[in-house]
Amino acid sequence: MDNGSLGLLGDVNTSQAEPSSCATVRTQACRIFLYAFLSVAIVCTVVGNFLVVLSIAYFKQLQSPTNSFVMSLAVADCLVGLLVMPYSMMRTVEGCWYFGVLFCRLHSSLDVMLCTASIFHLSCIAFDRYYAVCNPLLYSLKMPRSRVALLIVVCWAVPMLISFGPIMLDLHIAGVDIILPKDVCVFLVNRIYAVMASLVAFYLPMAIMLVAYWKIFKAAKRQARQISAMESQMAAGVGKDSSKKQRHRNAMRRERKAAKTLGIIMGVFLIFWMPFFTVNIVDPFIEYSTEVFVWDIFLWLGYINSSLNPFLYGFFNRSFRRAFLMFMGCRVCLPGSSPGMELSHTRKRQMNVQTNHKIKILSVHFA
Repeated sequence: MDNGSLGLLGDVNTSQAEPSSCATVRTQACRIFLYAFLSVAIVCTVVGNFLVVLSIAYFKQLQSPTNSFVMSLAVADCLVGLLVMPYSMMRTVEGCWYFGVLFCRLHSSLDVMLCTASIFHLSCIAFDRYYAVCNPLLYSLKMPRSRVALLIVVCWAVPMLISFGPIMLDLHIAGVDIILPKDVCVFLVNRIYAVMASLVAFYLPMAIMLVAYWKIFKAAKRQARQISAMESQMAAGVGKDSSKKQRHRNAMRRERKAAKTLGIIMGVFLIFWMPFFTVNIVDPFIEYSTEVFVWDIFLWLGYINSSLNPFLYGFFNRSFRRAFLMFMGCRVCLPGSSPGMELSHTRKRQMNVQTNHKIKILSVHFA
């Protein structure tokens, strides 16, 4: 979601008939460094999310209702890397916009829509996991494929409504009397749009995620205690003291792992998006006085969140890790690889399964 302030324009005011054009103020070395660093971020965003889409589309084991949200999230993040980040990179590094006024509006609309869609998908994943952990017996009833499809449509439709409509009709700048140079693409917004769009695009999904993950964490702690109690009954009478200590350690490990995973997910989301949306609301009320470098830092923090989502929602999962390694090593093209293969087995167990399968084939052949 690109934005900016009057810090970019210097002494621009409403009485100017023709505002001064932008000027590149970065040194050559600084520009080369920024292009290299931001290009790496773009490549990671596109490649990482494309691997998620490819893995879910190819392997049947990954085609679950939960992973439908993950796949749609990866599509949104991949489009951020393809359609938004490259042009934002040139604007950030060069300090100018070379693609015209119309494409500036289109770019701003895509920026708002795709980043909001990404955040919406994160809240839907939290909602889905809440039912999966807290109400596992009712999960298939609460989250049928029809409801998953409906939520995915909402994740795309609402961001489109709050982006393309207001921006293309100039509703987001109603009452903002600031003249911008034609070679500057700054997404100025009025106070109403800043507050409403930020509430819908960030603060409401954030509230959903906080509530859902808090309840998931409490449920995980409760289930860890229940598992510990069941292990206690099974180990009754055998090494009571040592087994009790071991059960306590196992329960504590489960609780720490649940807390760590949920803490990482929420921490990354808040760290990378909270600064932008906080300034986005405040800036119109302080006469757009936020410096442009502050906007650039906060904006790219939000973009980088799209490159981290594959790691948070994919690489923490063993099945996803195996799928990624198979694609990166081109092992999906080897004999014996198929969309229906088991991904959750360890390498050793997978080799044992394949060996047993070959022995059965040989025994049938020589029988």
